Amino acid sequence: MENRVSLLQIFGVFAKIGAFTIGGGYAMSPLIQAELGRRGWISEEELPDIVAISQSAPGVMAVNISIFAGHRLRGVKGSIAATLGSILPSFVIILAIAMFFTAFKDNPWVERAFKGIRPVVISLIAVPMINMAKKSCKNWWTWGLAVTALVLVSFLNVSPIYIILCVLVVGFSVTYYGMKEIPGQAGNDGGQAGNDKMKEGR
Repeated sequence: MENRVSLLQIFGVFAKIGAFTIGGGYAMSPLIQAELGRRGWISEEELPDIVAISQSAPGVMAVNISIFAGHRLRGVKGSIAATLGSILPSFVIILAIAMFFTAFKDNPWVERAFKGIRPVVISLIAVPMINMAKKSCKNWWTWGLAVTALVLVSFLNVSPIYIILCVLVVGFSVTYYGMKEIPGQAGNDGGQAGNDKMKEGR
């Protein structure tokens, strides 16, 4: 991977992603999947993990995604190239808007353009979240956690901090007790196999 991907390639791809990311880190997900996935830089299974780690780490999610993906491709240099490519277009665009926005902010064409962008941003955020939910929720209890968290945040205004802490405890408990059951099952299977061999010897 390190020999096939150049720093210039990483910078160019993330510059394209940064230039067309509207709506934050989640809206960046379909672009990352399209640009990095078709080049074979990341797999579909890795994208939810990248988003989860980037969301959990302090800082801007889009920058965290760039750092993580760039590091996976070319280490520290890859992180720097991906981060610069990701933030440079946004920096230039925001700088231009800050310099000239007051001159055309009341323009009706500009207002209509922003009103048209809003529903598109919602769909850009919703689609990757639905796709990641389908790939991450593989049994009834993971779907239950996802739906419960959605209801608590959307309708009951529960802080995501409490939800994350509770999910960590549940996930750890399920994994821990699941791992404890595996050796016992293996031992029973092994014992049964030994009994079968003894019967065959008789």
